[in-house]
Amino acid sequence: MHQLDKILSRVQKPSRYAGGEWNAVKKDWDQVDIKMAFAFPDVYEVGMSHLGLQILYHVVNSRKDALMERVFAPWTDMEKELRQERLLLFSLESQRPLVDFDIIGFTLQYEMSFSNIINMIDLAGLPIRAADRDVTMPLIIAGGPCAFNPEPIADFIDLFVIGEGEEVILELIDTVKDLKQQGLDRPKMLLEIVKKVPGIYVPSLYTVSYNEDGTVKEVLPKQKGVPQKIGKRVIRDFENVPFPTNPIVPSMGVVHDRVMVEVLRGCTRGCRFCQAGVLYRPVREKKPETLARQVEEMINSTGHDEISLTSLSTADYTGVAPLVRNLLDIYGERGVNVSLPSLRLDAFSIDLAKEVQKVRKSGLTFAPEAGTQRLRDVINKNVTEQNLVDAVTSAFQNGWSSVKLYFMIGLPTETYEDLDGIADMAKKVVQIGYQSGVPRGRLKVTVSTSSFVPKSHTAFQWEPQDSLEQLKEKQKYLKEKLRDKRISYNWHDPGTSFLEAVFAKGDRRLGMVLEDAWARGARFDGWSEHFKFRLWLEAFEEQGLDPKWYAYRPIDYGEVLPWDHIEAGVSKKFLIREHKKAMGSLPTMDCRSGQCPGCGLCPTMEMKPDILGGAEIAPIPGEV
Repeated sequence: MHQLDKILSRVQKPSRYAGGEWNAVKKDWDQVDIKMAFAFPDVYEVGMSHLGLQILYHVVNSRKDALMERVFAPWTDMEKELRQERLLLFSLESQRPLVDFDIIGFTLQYEMSFSNIINMIDLAGLPIRAADRDVTMPLIIAGGPCAFNPEPIADFIDLFVIGEGEEVILELIDTVKDLKQQGLDRPKMLLEIVKKVPGIYVPSLYTVSYNEDGTVKEVLPKQKGVPQKIGKRVIRDFENVPFPTNPIVPSMGVVHDRVMVEVLRGCTRGCRFCQAGVLYRPVREKKPETLARQVEEMINSTGHDEISLTSLSTADYTGVAPLVRNLLDIYGERGVNVSLPSLRLDAFSIDLAKEVQKVRKSGLTFAPEAGTQRLRDVINKNVTEQNLVDAVTSAFQNGWSSVKLYFMIGLPTETYEDLDGIADMAKKVVQIGYQSGVPRGRLKVTVSTSSFVPKSHTAFQWEPQDSLEQLKEKQKYLKEKLRDKRISYNWHDPGTSFLEAVFAKGDRRLGMVLEDAWARGARFDGWSEHFKFRLWLEAFEEQGLDPKWYAYRPIDYGEVLPWDHIEAGVSKKFLIREHKKAMGSLPTMDCRSGQCPGCGLCPTMEMKPDILGGAEIAPIPGEV
């Protein structure tokens, strides 16, 4: 691979492409039947921080008859070199071109990585549209949260995996191995996979028709044996699901450079803007002894000096305090830190934070999400201003001097009074800091706002997004209100949020826009230095589609949504009920309280939340 060595010496960060890291698995290529590449549509540093990659890498490489290697989106300097030298995109482990693999699997974490997916398919030397690829080429599959509205990239992907991947990936490999031996052509192969493996969506097996007003009329299977609706896959035995205790140790600094253990999956909170809270239901917790064993094995096999207890809401884990204390007792003396990625205000115990900070002190981040109680009730964020006051008072009194507050702007029903609430809250936190004795020069309060993006399968999927002008106006207003040297204010680019909303709510026609924008040079759209908003607007204009129609239009309950054939297990009836409650500022109970909110998931999936020593959740009579 002399040519490759030559180009690696010319790029900014060669270790992104070199491979050979500690715990990476390199198998004898000729000894396995199925070769799979895990494709992460962002740079190495972002992809190597993704726990899902490590899990599936472990699951597939544990098989004798299969291998999984990795590939990440090449940064612009590397892309230029590959194109100039006419080299095909290759995997890290064996540095083989992607065309040599049987399956290329993309993870869909974020709508703004869609242009990178097309670019990687093209750099692999493959036709970007699924219809132009034949049986001699790798099967291109995709999964992850954005697969729950797969339509905008349906033209480029052979099949989507809906839901959790640990079991379905093995069934898929078995089926592909079997079908490969039968020598079936691509369409027959895809049909057989759908018949044999539940939770698989093959876009080419469905017809989408539209009404005259541009809305979706229906999505129908083209033939018998193809399911009308695709239900998500869920791991039932979370306690014993395969987990990588010898993860790959990155060869360069990455976003999350630490050991990650998944303490629970799912979330019972029911925040109405949150898609992950719906997609990963029901909640399942691992036993503390399982976690302790996994942590020990991971520390021994990696040498990391930080343990991150990951989940959507780690502070909700039933035994979180004793677990943290136990881990610190064992590893604290070795200089190993424990971190909790997310602290909820109501679940916040300063004692827990003090425990976590024993080894290394870091700042604290809280997410009230909205500036007034009324708006927090709209979004079902069951925290109060008093929770925040108590938490920051406790934090400042215990030696913290910097606090980050995270909010969303543009939420449904938001008024300027709610924005005033954000500014008032930030100023109140500053005052509490002074009253708690934080020295004037050291006190720092950071306020971050992101723009609300309506997502599929949530109670807000029918809601419009605020216009770009409104979002910019609100950011400007807050900037004025937060003019204070002790407060720093950060905000997200509203242009990115606008496009994210378009693709989050979009249909199959957006594939034309995506291809057009990519051809004009769209890459790394989630990175502010590469995001070219004008180029996207030109692509929409060229394809005769109006992005505002997708992002700004309120949708009726009766309208067919582009993703209605993809089922997350939570009933539409429940989401409509939640939307109506939101408009009346009525909160819904967390199902950990023992009262079932009637989302419909347990009867549909025939399973229950698996909470350690948890109370039985009483169903609401007559509600599913």
